[in-house]
Amino acid sequence: MKKLKRSFFKRPTLEVTKELLGKVLVIGNCSGRINEVEAYIGQNDPACHACNGMTKRNEVMFGEAGHLYVYFCYGMYHCANIVTEKKGFPAAVLLRGVEPLDGKEQMKKRRGRGGHLSDGPGKLCIALGMAKKSHNGVDLCNNGKCYVYDDGFIPKNIKSSPRIGIKVGLNKKWRLFYQS
Repeated sequence: MKKLKRSFFKRPTLEVTKELLGKVLVIGNCSGRINEVEAYIGQNDPACHACNGMTKRNEVMFGEAGHLYVYFCYGMYHCANIVTEKKGFPAAVLLRGVEPLDGKEQMKKRRGRGGHLSDGPGKLCIALGMAKKSHNGVDLCNNGKCYVYDDGFIPKNIKSSPRIGIKVGLNKKWRLFYQS
Protein backbone atom coordinates (compact mmCIF):
# COMPACT_ATOMS: atom_id res chain seq x y z
CA MET A 1 0.00 0.00 0.00
CA LYS A 2 1.42 3.36 -1.06
CA LYS A 3 -0.34 6.53 0.14
CA LEU A 4 -0.57 9.13 -2.60
CA LYS A 5 1.55 12.22 -2.01
CA ARG A 6 0.71 15.79 -2.89
CA SER A 7 2.84 15.52 -6.04
CA PHE A 8 0.31 13.01 -7.44
CA PHE A 9 -2.52 15.57 -7.19
CA LYS A 10 -0.40 18.60 -8.16
CA ARG A 11 -0.46 17.66 -11.86
CA PRO A 12 -2.76 18.36 -14.82
CA THR A 13 -6.30 17.43 -13.80
CA LEU A 14 -6.99 15.10 -16.72
CA GLU A 15 -3.91 13.02 -15.82
CA VAL A 16 -4.96 12.84 -12.18
CA THR A 17 -8.54 12.00 -13.19
CA LYS A 18 -7.47 8.98 -15.23
CA GLU A 19 -4.90 7.78 -12.70
CA LEU A 20 -7.31 8.02 -9.74
CA LEU A 21 -9.31 5.16 -11.27
CA GLY A 22 -8.48 2.00 -9.35
CA LYS A 23 -6.96 3.82 -6.37
CA VAL A 24 -8.47 3.29 -2.91
CA LEU A 25 -10.17 6.12 -1.02
CA VAL A 26 -10.11 5.71 2.76
CA ILE A 27 -12.45 7.73 4.97
CA GLY A 28 -12.20 6.60 8.58
CA ASN A 29 -12.99 2.88 8.85
CA CYS A 30 -14.50 2.68 5.35
CA SER A 31 -12.79 2.42 2.00
CA GLY A 32 -13.65 1.96 -1.64
CA ARG A 33 -11.89 1.51 -4.96
CA ILE A 34 -12.49 4.58 -7.13
CA ASN A 35 -14.32 3.50 -10.30
CA GLU A 36 -15.94 6.69 -11.62
CA VAL A 37 -14.67 10.28 -11.70
CA GLU A 38 -15.18 13.59 -13.52
CA ALA A 39 -12.75 16.45 -14.18
CA TYR A 40 -13.57 20.13 -13.62
CA ILE A 41 -10.83 22.46 -14.80
CA GLY A 42 -10.56 26.15 -14.12
CA GLN A 43 -12.42 29.28 -14.95
CA ASN A 44 -12.69 28.45 -18.66
CA ASP A 45 -14.74 25.32 -17.90
CA PRO A 46 -18.36 26.53 -17.78
CA ALA A 47 -19.38 23.52 -15.65
CA CYS A 48 -16.69 24.17 -13.02
CA HIS A 49 -17.85 25.76 -9.75
CA ALA A 50 -15.00 28.24 -10.15
CA CYS A 51 -15.98 29.49 -13.62
CA ASN A 52 -17.14 32.80 -12.12
CA GLY A 53 -14.23 33.18 -9.72
CA MET A 54 -13.63 32.46 -6.06
CA THR A 55 -16.53 32.40 -3.61
CA LYS A 56 -16.88 31.24 -0.01
CA ARG A 57 -18.38 27.99 -1.35
CA ASN A 58 -15.56 27.10 -3.77
CA GLU A 59 -12.49 28.65 -2.10
CA VAL A 60 -11.04 25.20 -1.31
CA MET A 61 -10.73 24.60 -5.09
CA PHE A 62 -8.25 27.48 -5.27
CA GLY A 63 -6.13 25.97 -2.52
CA GLU A 64 -3.47 23.31 -2.32
CA ALA A 65 -3.81 20.09 -4.32
CA GLY A 66 -4.79 16.96 -2.42
CA HIS A 67 -7.53 18.56 -0.31
CA LEU A 68 -11.17 17.51 -0.33
CA TYR A 69 -13.66 19.99 -1.75
CA VAL A 70 -17.07 18.88 -0.45
CA TYR A 71 -20.22 20.80 -1.28
CA PHE A 72 -23.96 20.44 -0.72
CA CYS A 73 -26.20 20.24 -3.78
CA TYR A 74 -29.90 19.96 -4.61
CA GLY A 75 -30.61 20.72 -0.96
CA MET A 76 -30.05 17.09 -0.03
CA TYR A 77 -26.71 15.58 -1.16
CA HIS A 78 -23.03 16.13 -0.55
CA CYS A 79 -20.50 15.69 -3.36
CA ALA A 80 -16.77 15.20 -2.82
CA ASN A 81 -13.93 16.33 -5.08
CA ILE A 82 -10.16 16.20 -4.77
CA VAL A 83 -8.38 19.47 -5.60
CA THR A 84 -5.71 19.23 -8.32
CA GLU A 85 -3.04 21.35 -10.01
CA LYS A 86 -1.21 24.35 -8.55
CA LYS A 87 -2.44 26.58 -5.75
CA GLY A 88 -4.53 29.44 -7.13
CA PHE A 89 -5.76 27.46 -10.16
CA PRO A 90 -9.24 26.06 -9.44
CA ALA A 91 -9.47 22.46 -10.59
CA ALA A 92 -10.75 19.25 -9.04
CA VAL A 93 -11.83 15.68 -9.67
CA LEU A 94 -15.38 14.80 -8.65
CA LEU A 95 -15.59 11.37 -7.03
CA ARG A 96 -18.65 9.78 -8.67
CA GLY A 97 -18.32 6.19 -7.50
CA VAL A 98 -16.35 3.66 -5.49
CA GLU A 99 -16.53 -0.10 -5.15
CA PRO A 100 -16.88 -0.72 -1.38
CA LEU A 101 -13.96 -2.57 0.24
CA ASP A 102 -13.71 -2.05 4.02
CA GLY A 103 -16.63 -1.05 6.24
CA LYS A 104 -19.40 -2.42 4.01
CA GLU A 105 -21.74 -3.01 6.97
CA GLN A 106 -21.29 0.58 8.14
CA MET A 107 -21.93 1.80 4.58
CA LYS A 108 -25.11 -0.30 4.36
CA LYS A 109 -26.30 1.15 7.67
CA ARG A 110 -25.67 4.71 6.50
CA ARG A 111 -27.39 4.10 3.16
CA GLY A 112 -30.23 2.04 4.61
CA ARG A 113 -29.84 -0.63 1.93
CA GLY A 114 -27.55 -3.35 0.68
CA GLY A 115 -27.11 -2.73 -3.04
CA HIS A 116 -25.86 0.27 -4.99
CA LEU A 117 -24.10 1.67 -1.94
CA SER A 118 -21.75 4.13 -3.57
CA ASP A 119 -22.48 4.44 -7.29
CA GLY A 120 -23.10 8.15 -7.63
CA PRO A 121 -21.54 11.15 -5.89
CA GLY A 122 -24.34 11.64 -3.35
CA LYS A 123 -24.54 7.94 -2.47
CA LEU A 124 -20.74 7.79 -2.18
CA CYS A 125 -20.72 10.60 0.39
CA ILE A 126 -23.56 9.05 2.40
CA ALA A 127 -21.92 5.60 2.39
CA LEU A 128 -18.53 6.96 3.46
CA GLY A 129 -20.02 9.41 5.97
CA MET A 130 -18.67 12.48 4.18
CA ALA A 131 -20.25 15.91 4.60
CA LYS A 132 -19.27 19.50 3.88
CA LYS A 133 -19.09 20.41 7.56
CA SER A 134 -16.76 17.54 8.49
CA HIS A 135 -14.73 16.94 5.32
CA ASN A 136 -14.51 20.12 3.22
CA GLY A 137 -10.85 21.18 3.21
CA VAL A 138 -9.50 17.91 4.68
CA ASP A 139 -5.93 17.29 3.50
CA LEU A 140 -5.75 13.77 2.04
CA CYS A 141 -1.94 13.97 2.02
CA ASN A 142 -1.53 14.78 5.70
CA ASN A 143 -4.35 13.03 7.53
CA GLY A 144 -4.28 9.66 9.23
CA LYS A 145 -7.99 8.93 8.77
CA CYS A 146 -8.64 10.21 5.24
CA TYR A 147 -6.30 9.42 2.36
CA VAL A 148 -5.95 7.73 -1.03
CA TYR A 149 -3.60 4.83 -1.68
CA ASP A 150 -2.33 2.78 -4.58
CA ASP A 151 -2.32 -0.98 -4.09
CA GLY A 152 -1.15 -1.72 -7.63
CA PHE A 153 -4.60 -2.43 -9.08
CA ILE A 154 -4.82 -1.42 -12.76
CA PRO A 155 -8.36 -1.01 -14.14
CA LYS A 156 -9.15 -2.36 -17.58
CA ASN A 157 -11.59 -1.05 -20.18
CA ILE A 158 -11.61 2.57 -19.04
CA LYS A 159 -14.35 4.49 -20.83
CA SER A 160 -15.12 8.18 -21.16
CA SER A 161 -18.32 10.13 -21.67
CA PRO A 162 -19.68 13.64 -21.21
CA ARG A 163 -20.06 14.66 -17.58
CA ILE A 164 -23.39 13.92 -15.91
CA GLY A 165 -25.89 16.37 -14.41
CA ILE A 166 -24.62 19.52 -16.10
CA LYS A 167 -26.09 21.74 -18.80
CA VAL A 168 -22.90 23.36 -20.10
CA GLY A 169 -19.53 21.95 -21.13
CA LEU A 170 -21.19 18.84 -22.56
CA ASN A 171 -18.66 18.63 -25.40
CA LYS A 172 -15.95 17.53 -22.96
CA LYS A 173 -15.70 13.79 -22.31
CA TRP A 174 -14.23 14.28 -18.87
CA ARG A 175 -16.20 11.54 -17.09
CA LEU A 176 -14.04 8.43 -16.79
CA PHE A 177 -15.15 5.08 -15.45
CA TYR A 178 -14.61 1.35 -15.57
CA GLN A 179 -16.75 -1.59 -14.55
CA SER A 180 -15.31 -4.46 -12.56
